[in-house]
Amino acid sequence: MINKTLTLILVLLGYLGYSQSKLDGYIEVALKNNEVIKQHNFDINKSMWALKEARSLFYPTVSLNGSYTKAEGGRTINIPIGDMLNPVYNTLNQITNSNAFPTLENQSVLINPDNFYDAKIHTTMPLLNFEIIYNKRIKTQQTTLQKIELEIYQRELIKDIKIAYYKYLQSLEGIKIYEDALALVTENQRVNHSLFKNDKINRTAVLRSDNEVIRISANLETAKQVSNNARAYFNFLLNQKLDTQIMIDENNKNLPSALVEGNTENREELKKLEQVKELNENISKLTKSHWFPTLSGFADFGIQDFDFDVNKDSRYYFAGLGLEWNIFSGNKNKYKLKQVEQDTKKISSQIDNVKQQLLLQFQVTQNNLKSALEQFHADKNQKESAKKYNDDITKLYKEGQAIYIELLDAQNQWVNAQLNANISLYNSWIAFAEMERANATFTFN
Repeated sequence: MINKTLTLILVLLGYLGYSQSKLDGYIEVALKNNEVIKQHNFDINKSMWALKEARSLFYPTVSLNGSYTKAEGGRTINIPIGDMLNPVYNTLNQITNSNAFPTLENQSVLINPDNFYDAKIHTTMPLLNFEIIYNKRIKTQQTTLQKIELEIYQRELIKDIKIAYYKYLQSLEGIKIYEDALALVTENQRVNHSLFKNDKINRTAVLRSDNEVIRISANLETAKQVSNNARAYFNFLLNQKLDTQIMIDENNKNLPSALVEGNTENREELKKLEQVKELNENISKLTKSHWFPTLSGFADFGIQDFDFDVNKDSRYYFAGLGLEWNIFSGNKNKYKLKQVEQDTKKISSQIDNVKQQLLLQFQVTQNNLKSALEQFHADKNQKESAKKYNDDITKLYKEGQAIYIELLDAQNQWVNAQLNANISLYNSWIAFAEMERANATFTFN
């Protein structure tokens, strides 16, 4: 059975290998021009900038600060200099018999500095802060998630492009079959009209041949409209004008075997869930980090003085450390951590479920491909038999040994057999594209 299926695949590749070169080119164009992909790239770029923002939190922050104050009135500080020193000064004047020590007045100093300026360079830097550490890790994983989501969309888009391309080829072949059938029934119509004029056949055969021309013409027109719709949808996926002509490559090209082992473990959907699980673990660590202290340092270098004086005494520096430790917050972090733990359990359950779904999807698509190949083989044999039967009946009809109904039946069988073989041929490639998507085997350039 396997050898037979491999033979069918080789036949299938021989029929459709020519289309792959142009198809690969169209896929490349679509990945470049698709608007949704552009939007995903914008999101990725945004995530990259957010990651750089998170990294910048590790570096010091430096700012230039300046202030000038002008004050009058308000609270004061009373300094009793006179009350404290004048008795001492009087005693000294008496001892020295002089007035060398003057009488001092009590002082009153404004709390608000008047005509005072302060200019400094203020620098702060985190020394120990688990929050920004885990925040950076989370931003990194969010960026990775954006890239994985882009790959998921790209694979879906590639599958849709391939299916649309095969359906367009299918419609072109359908048009060709109907055009050949129309030429055949038109010739039958001409012959029957000639035979009727010579009283060789009755009017029934003439009417039937006329109806066949009308029926095939209508089917041909329908096939053309189906082809136009298929072309429009294909161009839509490529983000180009809907009526753009689609190029068909006539060169043969070998393709990998369609019979492949399941490799759903590499599906981006699983990678995404694994990444979400890791991200949730970092969210848990971020929540726990609120129980640890944060330590930061600061330093000021500047000048300050009254009346805009600048001298060596105006210069100063001021540095220190800041410690913050959250002692109690109403168990807020504890409850938040419980929520994160439930999310982790949910993600683990989703991973197990998705693994089974992806495996089922691959097996179904592989079985569909095998079924499509068997149907193609049967239709191909039926096509060969119908051609032989049509050739035989046509020969007998020309010799007058068969009636027109027999000829018409043979021709209809021949046309239908061609249509069925064409449908099953491209349905096989559509099934191949679906299996390729289910197994994530398409390789991006």
